Amino acid sequence: MISSVLPTYSRAPLNFVRGEGSWLIEADGRRFLDFGSGIAVNALGHAHPALVARLKHQAETLWHVSNLYNISQQQDLADKLVDLTFADTVFFTNSGTESCELAVKMARKYWYDHGQPEKVDIIAFEGSFHGRSSAGIAAAGAEKLTKGFGPLIPGFVQVDWADHEAITSSITHKTAAIIIEPLQGEGGIRPLPDHCLRKLRKLCDEHGVLLILDEVQCGVGRTGKFFAHEWSGITPDIMMVAKGIGGGFPLGAVLATENAAFGMTAGTHGSTYGGNPLACAVGCSVVEHISDPSFLEDVRRKSALLIQSLQSLVSSHPEIFEDVRGYGLMLGLKCKLQNTEVLAACYGQELITVPAADNVIRLLPPLNLSDEEIGEAILRLDNAASACKETLKETT
Repeated sequence: MISSVLPTYSRAPLNFVRGEGSWLIEADGRRFLDFGSGIAVNALGHAHPALVARLKHQAETLWHVSNLYNISQQQDLADKLVDLTFADTVFFTNSGTESCELAVKMARKYWYDHGQPEKVDIIAFEGSFHGRSSAGIAAAGAEKLTKGFGPLIPGFVQVDWADHEAITSSITHKTAAIIIEPLQGEGGIRPLPDHCLRKLRKLCDEHGVLLILDEVQCGVGRTGKFFAHEWSGITPDIMMVAKGIGGGFPLGAVLATENAAFGMTAGTHGSTYGGNPLACAVGCSVVEHISDPSFLEDVRRKSALLIQSLQSLVSSHPEIFEDVRGYGLMLGLKCKLQNTEVLAACYGQELITVPAADNVIRLLPPLNLSDEEIGEAILRLDNAASACKETLKETT
């Protein structure tokens, strides 16, 4: 008999009932160090006092009115994001998947309204992940996402990751945009080198193609800059945002230049919940905290400490780990064992990590974790690796 919750998830046998900072408390009382952050969502940890206070205040004032009316919290958050980024305008969504849908619509509408309706193709990349909507899976193109869900939305072209020759040869008179994650998350913590992103921006400019960046997972302080593309010194035309921007409250956004948003006039897109007072009040608090230069500097410092410790861990357990990937606090351990075995061993040490493609486990801690918690995570990873070694001995 089917469960009352649609069985589309392969869940770990854990039931968390409370969160405190970088920690999750299981129903049986065990305390897990959270290096998953709800898949890079809880950027300021669990039950952050400032977010709780902002949410409580807003909940006692106004929850929802719809986008038929002005929403002051939405305007405040949009103004903050425009002041802090390349963008001239922002549309608020509830998720990264919804942000992908709008980014695709915006790119295609841009060319339609410029008298070139044939420009509909969007170039995407092997290993990418842009959500599980019809447009998102069509963009990524991977069989594990698309199988059984045809016919797929046409107009997407996949090329190998960071293969500039393939990208160039794929651009035609029908190409509307290129969509890429500066740092792949689901794809196995694969960073796009800064020079590649700069080359991609130049290519888009030369061919009159829009550049869409998917910073749903790597944005909002996760890499040590407010947004990951800042490391390369370039700016996109359109950017997808979600996860960390709400600090755990469902919130997403599409940021765009005035030029890229040219075709998005009244009635071309909408959302009942998107940008409601509750979500945007929390989002304002998140942005205020994470955009602070001293906060981002501390993320970079903690990243260096964690990476150095992880490199030592890899050296100590060459049978288990191959290398460390990523930057900021969006890191991955490439495993030699099946990553699900390492993940299970981490659960055994009451440490939360997240699986990814290419046999990687992701480490996505809250951005405000302490140095002591970094040390504790390394200890638990070390114990998990040792447990994996014992299992290997027993099976050989």
